[in-house]
Order: sequence, then C-alpha cells, then structure tokens
Amino acid sequence: MFCNQCQEALNNTACTSSGVCGKKKSTADLEDLLTFVSKGISCICDSVGEIDPATGLRIFEDLFTCVTNVSFDDADLIERIEDSLKLRDALKEKYGISGEGMHESVNWTPENVDALIAKAEEVTIGDSENEDVASLRQLIVYGLRGVGAYGEHAKVLGYEQNDIYMTVAQLLAATTKDLEVEELVGLVMKTGEISVKVMALLDQANTETYGSPEVTEVNIGVSNKPAILISGHDLKDMEMLLEQTQGTGVDVYTHGEMLPAHYYPKFKGYDNFIGNYGDAWWNQNSDFENFNGVILMTTNCIVKPKDSYMDRIYTTGMVRF
Repeated sequence: MFCNQCQEALNNTACTSSGVCGKKKSTADLEDLLTFVSKGISCICDSVGEIDPATGLRIFEDLFTCVTNVSFDDADLIERIEDSLKLRDALKEKYGISGEGMHESVNWTPENVDALIAKAEEVTIGDSENEDVASLRQLIVYGLRGVGAYGEHAKVLGYEQNDIYMTVAQLLAATTKDLEVEELVGLVMKTGEISVKVMALLDQANTETYGSPEVTEVNIGVSNKPAILISGHDLKDMEMLLEQTQGTGVDVYTHGEMLPAHYYPKFKGYDNFIGNYGDAWWNQNSDFENFNGVILMTTNCIVKPKDSYMDRIYTTGMVRF
C-alpha cells in the first residue's frame, strides 16, 4: 500500500500499511486497479478521438469512488472493476480495436477474482521508477479523482459537458505514455484548468437549481422531534430528503460539509429544515454516536462507522463501508 492522496496521510507522507482514514491495504489496492481500468477505457477514447456521455460518466464515477473516505467496501470495488472491464471490452469491439501495441490497461483481463486481486497488489498510480515522473503522474490522477467527484455531482443535477469528459480521458491516457517531465508538468497544469472548469459547471448546476447562496444565520440547537442528520456534499440528496420528510413530523439537520445547504434559497422553504448539528467531518464518530436519530451519508468524507450507530446510518451514491 502506498497512498498519499490526502491531508490525512501518515506523517504527512503516505500511508503504507493501513490508511489513517481506516482504509485497508486491500481496499487501496483495488482502488488503484479501478483507476488502472479507467486508464484503459481512456486510452481507447483517446485513440479514437471521441467519448460518449455514458462512458465519460462511468470514468467519473470510478474516479470518484477512489477519493479518500468514499469507499471501504472491497466487494463493491471488485464489482465496479468487473463492470468497467466489460465496458472497456465493449468499446474495443465497437471501434474495432485489437489492443495490439497499446498500454497494458487496454488488454489485461483477469481469469478470475483471485487473479484480479493479485493484479491489484501490483499496479501503482505513478507506475515509473523515475520519481519525478511517478510524482507528476500521481498528481494528475489525484487531481482527476477530484474532477470526477465534482463532475458526478453536476451530472446528478443534469449538467454535463462532453468536452470535460474527453479532456479527462486524454489526461488519464497521457499517464500511460512515456512522456518527459516537462510534458507532464504541462499536463498537471491542464489538470488544474479542467478542475476549475468542472467546479464552474457544478456551481452553475447548484445555483441554477437552488438559487444563489446567501449569508444565512444557522440554528445549532436541537428539538425533541424525530430527526435525520444528513452529511456529505450532494444537494440533490438534500432536496430529496426534505421533500420526503416534509409534513411527516421529522426534522432534518445538516452535518459537516452539508452546512452550506442552508445558504441556498430553495431549501429555506422547508419548515422541517431545522439547523446544523455537530462539528467537522472528521468528528463523525463522536457526533454520530451522540446524535439520537437516523444518519444519511451522501458522497465522500465518511469516517468508517462505529458499531454503536451502524444500525442507523445509511449511504447514497458511491459511498460504501
């Protein structure tokens, strides 16, 4: 295991035996293999110069799954890898690509689950003995994982751009090529550019759907009514929860990164949207344990749940534990 994609990394360097976030080595390995398969899909799209929205979204979802504190579920990761391999092979057939002379990620096929797991232990994100090359490839991949998260959020609200999908595929494919450091530095900058573009798309999706955020005073007290605590980033999930609980006598509170939901005008129209409970996302274990109600975790930043509240926490989207 070698994971250094977030601020939680052990000693600010890397997690090498188990993740500070709670991730097992096997999980980190499978996530790197899922990204390896995404590279194969991207190489195909890059070679033919096109990508369809469904394929672009699949790459985004797979990248998003590998962000820190999203998935701790090896079985789900194996299933995603197998499904993405099927998509890769379908694309090869669609475009008449044999795979000859292309990167290993285009052609590798496991004979069984054991072979898949064995491969997961071999692949790395940087995939180079040259430390500078490996570091730059890592930076591109980690950046694109974030792009995948924001892009998936935007798509949930009906906003997507095929040119963003294509650029991400080209950048992922570029990490499989024998490029010089100067070229990779340029691609790191391009990764930053596409990150800004996808964040602008998500901002457009959020504001056009829920209104422009306003400075808002947020209640941090609690009532004695039945309640649901929602955390994460997905405003569509927030909207659906409020719609389904309205008029039922169940109050809704935000936690952690869901706090900004209070700033959007559309959500202010729900009288059961009460306030915010708890502290930052990394205090989930204590906050969730002390919250006497149901918890809904959307998108990333989940901390592996404790047994004390395991029977009342639910997840949506890519989140798994």
